[in-house]
Amino acid sequence: MSPRVDEETPLLHEQQNKPKRTPLPWFQFTIVLFLQLAEPLTSQVIYPFTPQLIRDIGITNGDETKVGHYVGLMQSIFFLTQALTVMHWSRISDKIGRKPVILTGLIGLSLSMYCFGLSKTFVGLVLSRSLNGALNGNIGVIKSIMAEMTDSTNISLAYSYMPIAWSSGGVLGPMIGGALARPAEQFPHLFGNSDFLKKYPYFLPCAVPATFSAIAWIVTFFFLKETVRSPISLSQLFRLRKSKANLTLQNVVASQEATAPTEPATSNDLTKTATIPDDEKPVPFRQLFVPRVLIAAGNYACLSLVDIAFRAIQPLYFSTPVELGGLGLPPSRIGNILSMFGLLNGIIQIFFFAKIHDTWGSKLTYTIGIASSVPVFLTFPILTYLVKSSGEVTSLAWAVVAIQVTISIIISFSYGSCPFLPISLLSFLSVVHYSPYHIHVLFLTNLGAVFIYIQGASPNRASLGATNGLCQMSVSICRAIGPAAANSLFSLSMKHHYLGGYLVYVVLLGTSALALGAAALLPNQIRT
Repeated sequence: MSPRVDEETPLLHEQQNKPKRTPLPWFQFTIVLFLQLAEPLTSQVIYPFTPQLIRDIGITNGDETKVGHYVGLMQSIFFLTQALTVMHWSRISDKIGRKPVILTGLIGLSLSMYCFGLSKTFVGLVLSRSLNGALNGNIGVIKSIMAEMTDSTNISLAYSYMPIAWSSGGVLGPMIGGALARPAEQFPHLFGNSDFLKKYPYFLPCAVPATFSAIAWIVTFFFLKETVRSPISLSQLFRLRKSKANLTLQNVVASQEATAPTEPATSNDLTKTATIPDDEKPVPFRQLFVPRVLIAAGNYACLSLVDIAFRAIQPLYFSTPVELGGLGLPPSRIGNILSMFGLLNGIIQIFFFAKIHDTWGSKLTYTIGIASSVPVFLTFPILTYLVKSSGEVTSLAWAVVAIQVTISIIISFSYGSCPFLPISLLSFLSVVHYSPYHIHVLFLTNLGAVFIYIQGASPNRASLGATNGLCQMSVSICRAIGPAAANSLFSLSMKHHYLGGYLVYVVLLGTSALALGAAALLPNQIRT
């Protein structure tokens, strides 16, 4: 007699016989890691010099209190356009394949970064970032590729390497942005005679990730293999949609006729589609929603909002003049600080996070990560008091900056080993049984890789792109709101002296409280 199975039955059963690990396809896997480096490079390189760039284009007319407003708008536009398109790119990749979508995303990254470096107006900057976000569907698609080139025995090993790409980009991006901005001024002996770099002082730091993305496009085109089993071409996709439309029209006409029913005509593409088993077809969008996933996704949204608000305000605050309560740092110094954060964060995530997570457990790890945002936000008014009291950035202020950077690393604990899919949060996602693929995933009991649960939540392999796209869309929405709202509040607080200029920090502490309240809704125990 088979054991009784109901809603209380644990989804993950103890693995009795551990299968032999399948070797990773190292050549293809290395290519994917190489491609992934383009994402953090292009996103992180602009942060050190963005406030100064806004001042230089003259849109604020010398009003320092307006800088944060325009910086926030420019940062948010990328995530807004990405939120509007990433789900569509991911679903399209389920049909036409991952490779065409990745090629489109890489060329979009490259062109948009070149355009950003050549922009001399705020409209040009916004259009460049909009192009970057709209054409960039690679975030979810790359996760799908990694799931498709692995199996249950090696997927955890594959995802353990992902922090290398993100940490490398988190270190190199700000370093490049800070070091190469305004090169004619920073390195007059090398670039002092370049009229082009004097006219476009931010082209060089943008050209580095743009060129890298172009090289990644070439590598992808010639060497990356398609992982979707039976992709269709764009022409087939459009013919299929046209055939479906004609079929619907024929059925409507046939239903209105009083004579014998007419057999509807079908195309070759429809015949081919009909032969594909149901468990290998992308499922309808509504089937991607599961109640437990929605609870976890709500926490994920709160976490993203808290994190992106801090990441947006930090370089703006560092760049704000001392007389207004900021630190008045140049882009090069800001880039060094952000690079140091990326380096320390990468070291801790790679070498220590797994042990911390195993000791504290998922919920406590996630909650502590969220709670650490409270002292991080409190360091801003403390720094303002110190610099206004002394009129300069003292050693004590630098000590507070060091404390801020160190504590902010703990926020990343809520994400786990990757800044897009948090292990301590997504471990709560229940695996949904739809196909033998998921039965295979259910035996992964002690892997600490965050993506496994997202892949397991997908109805089938054919819907991996849609599932990852759904997660990334929710994150992009919060990241579209966060920078614009936080930086605009920063400007308003400074201009009108709301709550003594500290209104923005009160609101940020409120978002931390909201995130902590959402964390309390997570179950105390993971069902294993």
